[in-house]
Amino acid sequence: MKILTLYRCLSDETRLRLLHLLGLGPLCVCHFQEILKLPQTAISKHLAYLRIRGVVRVRRQGQWRIYHLPEPLPEELGLQLQALQECVKKHPVFRTDLKRLKETEAGCDWAVPVVTKAKRKKA
Repeated sequence: MKILTLYRCLSDETRLRLLHLLGLGPLCVCHFQEILKLPQTAISKHLAYLRIRGVVRVRRQGQWRIYHLPEPLPEELGLQLQALQECVKKHPVFRTDLKRLKETEAGCDWAVPVVTKAKRKKA
């Protein structure tokens, strides 16, 4: 993964929010809509940007597109995501996203993984 490409991916607040959430587990677009309160087209555009550059992956599950981080996680991306998780702890937008993630009831058949601190530490 080219470091310049990675930093371009990280240079947008919406993409940072998406990556922050994906650092906690896979999600579908409808979950992102509910959590970020943004239209599907905006979210899909940012996810496509990240996918084309290899920062996220997508898989189909029925009619849903489930986005997740690549496995194995490239070292450069892993280090940046660790820094992101630390940097956003006190940022209100990211804290609101986490709260909404825990409360989400998006209308799809694919279950959202609610991540707690205990689960995150094991991962």
